[in-house]
Amino acid sequence: MTKKTATGNKSANLPDGLDAPQRYWAVMGVMLAITITVLDASMVNVALPAIAQQLAIDPGAVVWVSIAYNLTVVVSLLPLSAVAERIGFRRMFAWGLTLFLLSSVAAVLSNSLVSLTLARVAQGLGSAMLMCLFGGLVRNIYPLNKLGMGISMNAMVVGLMAVVGPTMGAFILQVASWQWIFVVNIPIGIATYFCIRFLPEVPRNNARFDWLACALSIPLFGLSIIGLDALVKDPVLSALCLILAGLAGWALVRRSRGQVAPIVPIDLLRITPIAYAVAASGFSFAAQMSAFVSLPFYFKQVLHFSYAEVGILLGAWSVGVAVMAPVAGYLSSRYSIAVLCGLGAFGIAAGMFWVIMLPIDAAFVWLMAAMLLAGVGFGFFQTPNNRALLAGTPRHRSGAAGGMQATTRVFGQSFGTALVAVAFNISASNGATLGVCVAIVCALIAVAINVARQLNPAVDLEL
Repeated sequence: MTKKTATGNKSANLPDGLDAPQRYWAVMGVMLAITITVLDASMVNVALPAIAQQLAIDPGAVVWVSIAYNLTVVVSLLPLSAVAERIGFRRMFAWGLTLFLLSSVAAVLSNSLVSLTLARVAQGLGSAMLMCLFGGLVRNIYPLNKLGMGISMNAMVVGLMAVVGPTMGAFILQVASWQWIFVVNIPIGIATYFCIRFLPEVPRNNARFDWLACALSIPLFGLSIIGLDALVKDPVLSALCLILAGLAGWALVRRSRGQVAPIVPIDLLRITPIAYAVAASGFSFAAQMSAFVSLPFYFKQVLHFSYAEVGILLGAWSVGVAVMAPVAGYLSSRYSIAVLCGLGAFGIAAGMFWVIMLPIDAAFVWLMAAMLLAGVGFGFFQTPNNRALLAGTPRHRSGAAGGMQATTRVFGQSFGTALVAVAFNISASNGATLGVCVAIVCALIAVAINVARQLNPAVDLEL
């Protein structure tokens, strides 16, 4: 049987999702929140050159506008998910949305790198307060027999916004200043407020908040990313960061092992389907982000495409995700999750391998097909894997599961980005090709995890 911890039977007393029409309004609130968080991140990256030019910031320094945001998100997701279980999902959602909108206004008014970076840190905190809830909200909004559909809708919105974001950002920069990138958040956020009262409430966790564990989680995730990024440029700094991160992780695991609802959900990782889902998810997101960081350089430097052509090729991946997500949601309750996820991860690897094996003079349509295959694979992977993670979690721990899901995603993406930075530091001329190879290796590791998942008879039996 699947191994589980003694988490009590609180979940048995909870309703199986929300009834209509409350469910529809709650879904709209989650979709709008996903929209502003994904749009904001994708549009700001496009605006970095314009920000550097207008504020007279060195191009090497302006990247901290994005780095500060990403580091804030990755180190705060798990602590905030634990806070959400204690103060309630609705309150955390309202606070996060308010902070996100106020910090968007602060970003609009920023006139220096320092003020803009501080605004982005606040935005990252507000975004993390929302992102840590998405998994838990979906688990409590939808009945279990519709959970796959709910997860696929989330994936579809993320995929569509990932396509729309850069395009919208480029259009805004064409007709207006970069400040309007942040103004877009405000009307969407105001509309989201009207949906908060329809969100589900989950019984709160009355356990004492572990501030020491919260403090230990920050260097665990933050120093891991900084250490990987500095691996080639500054090996001494890298080793120091990774050692400190390892010590923080060791102390955190020891402290959390005996707790009923720890900040870092060790109790959930003892549940076999969740452990496999987290491991596979981390490597699939590392594959996705290492591909998305490397491919623009590969398409520009190796294949000599224009920015418009690069945008079309990257958009093909996102279209594949958006199209396949509903299909994967339908199949996830009917077929083996390990088989579906294994096929999806293999699709990512096959698409990336196809890209680098095509000759330089290959027809554009073949590259489009390769990118579409990789996107289809990613969409095919995510929905059933997230279903395994969320459906395998006791309902009263859905907040922790949502935080762990978001942390795995962001950390996996940061891990993939850091590996690509290592590839470029190893070889500037071949860094883009090495980065795509990193994506292939990460995807194949995800395939191997799903093979092990399929061979383990205890996994996913209850899903």
